[in-house]
Amino acid sequence: MFIQTEATPNPATLKFLPGKVVLESGTMDFRSASEAAVSPLAEKLFTIDGVEGVFFGFDFVSITKGDADWQHIKPAILGAIMEHFMSGQSIVKHDEATPTGGEDFDEADAEIVATIKELLDTRVRPAVSQDGGDITFHGYRDGVVYLTMRGACAGCPSATATLKHGIENLLRHFIPDVQEVQQV
Repeated sequence: MFIQTEATPNPATLKFLPGKVVLESGTMDFRSASEAAVSPLAEKLFTIDGVEGVFFGFDFVSITKGDADWQHIKPAILGAIMEHFMSGQSIVKHDEATPTGGEDFDEADAEIVATIKELLDTRVRPAVSQDGGDITFHGYRDGVVYLTMRGACAGCPSATATLKHGIENLLRHFIPDVQEVQQV
């Protein structure tokens, strides 16, 4: 099994591509070992000193490190991912799921929210996924769109620029009611 790695715009995050489907649908973001209890792979990755975040996408695993050097922890991460996929275990323990937060918006804005979600799903999320992260809709109130940044996007130095100059401009172009985009 050959696992490719790719740099992300966040220097603390690397994207690992096992050449297999990681999650059939959605994404999963773990910021602590206790959150990782629903996933045998995430649990194993958090046992590696220096791993501070694990994110699963469709065909990749993004790892966020703390103060550790990539040259010291990358071999252990590659080993853990390879061992997991070779074992045939599932990514998520059976009958387990991570809770999803509720969305916050006024029902009167349902049409605007549907357009925001469509733009995020078709124009933003595919590009962000290539960088090892995800951006999800959290809410919309009084012209402000609230988004959650996950994976490589969480804590990325260019996240503010992505939100303000990229996503905010895109949404304002297509939806004049949008005034601002903020990170949750």
